[in-house]
Amino acid sequence: MRIENQLALRTARLQILKLNAELENRVQERTWELKQTLHKLQQEMNQRQQLQNKLLEIVLHDSLTGLPNRVLFLKRLEQALNRAKRESNYCFAVLLLDCDRFKIVNDSLGHLVGDELLIAITSRLQESLSPFDTLARFGGDEFAILLEKITDINIAIEVAESILEKLSLAFQLSRYEVFINASIGINWGTNNYEKPEYVLRDADTAMYRAKALGKGRYHVFYPAMHQEVIQILELENDLRRAVERQEFVVHYQPIICLNTGKIAGFEALIRWQHPTKGLVYPTAFIPVAEEIGLINVINFWVLESACQTLQILQNHPRLTNNLNISVNLSPRLFTLTNFIAIIDKIIDITKINPTNLELEITENLLMDTSDNTKTNLDELQERKIKLVMDDFGTGYSSLSYLHKFPLNALKIDKSFVQLMQQNQQNFGLVPAMIGIAHSMEMKVTAEGIETEYCT
Repeated sequence: MRIENQLALRTARLQILKLNAELENRVQERTWELKQTLHKLQQEMNQRQQLQNKLLEIVLHDSLTGLPNRVLFLKRLEQALNRAKRESNYCFAVLLLDCDRFKIVNDSLGHLVGDELLIAITSRLQESLSPFDTLARFGGDEFAILLEKITDINIAIEVAESILEKLSLAFQLSRYEVFINASIGINWGTNNYEKPEYVLRDADTAMYRAKALGKGRYHVFYPAMHQEVIQILELENDLRRAVERQEFVVHYQPIICLNTGKIAGFEALIRWQHPTKGLVYPTAFIPVAEEIGLINVINFWVLESACQTLQILQNHPRLTNNLNISVNLSPRLFTLTNFIAIIDKIIDITKINPTNLELEITENLLMDTSDNTKTNLDELQERKIKLVMDDFGTGYSSLSYLHKFPLNALKIDKSFVQLMQQNQQNFGLVPAMIGIAHSMEMKVTAEGIETEYCT
């Protein structure tokens, strides 16, 4: 009996050992499977993290230049703003930059050249910045810069001047040599701002002021600009209503013949009879009209009004000396494809003899080499409408255009006439201009003759 028990016990022990071995094998297999599963999970997590990083890179960066985009720039600007509120000695500035003439390059030479130029611009901008600064591209040809660890506004101005100097140099692209410039708005960061968007808004306001002042320059934001912007918006709204309500009037300035002392004609000058501000001169509203697209409507209204007056003069029984009326038109009108058609319509409506109509043009228009402009000028000449170069002598190349275009007369800028008494050079220059014009059988009108000495 004891032997049987011992055998049974031994058999049981062997079975237990076998079961333990099988269990251990299963545990090892499961452990290996678990490790493999964990490894795969880790790989998937790493891949997902990499994908998230790539997506974040795409979301926060510009795909062409690799620069931070508007979203990331605003995040960093918000951090700078919060730090300025915590630390009284922390200062920052924002520069908003818009490239002038980039659209011309992009449209004329193609988007590939435009992209190449943007990359080259990015490289030059980075040359003027420190490792602590953030350069971002907002899209198109607009860039933003966050300057940190600076002590005063003069540092931001120096950076802007450096950028303008670098951008003024020629860009040697793969197939073209390109010149551009930029307009820069500077806003000195303070802890008074509640949101980063407001900081950017004021930099944008300063940038557009720089662009309005002639491009290729910078402008620093100051608080009063807010009120100025509001005034401009009010002026725009008033101007739209003025067109609808026909609040404009035309004044006629006589043009006197120095030989006879008699009136030789008139210049039509637009004025705005504002309901509350009184008489507004064109220098205050014509630039705004050009900006908001009302200049064509206003100019054609002036032209039609002047032609109506000319029709009265031509039909007056006591006026037989062929008085001319001169009208100053925006250069934009001469580029319109339907410009001549509108001119013909006005002539037909008013029944004038077009030989007494003078249209004043500027050197900027003559520098326009487009087919429309040249064709329109030739068409005007065929209709016997006289062309007068306005502000002669103020441009860089006025003389070179005298024989290229069908000009009938020159108008000498008043700055030369009014300084004749003070500047000996001007005293000789004005007669020289008159001599050149007369040698080419052109008539001459001089602005600003207001004293006997000038005659």
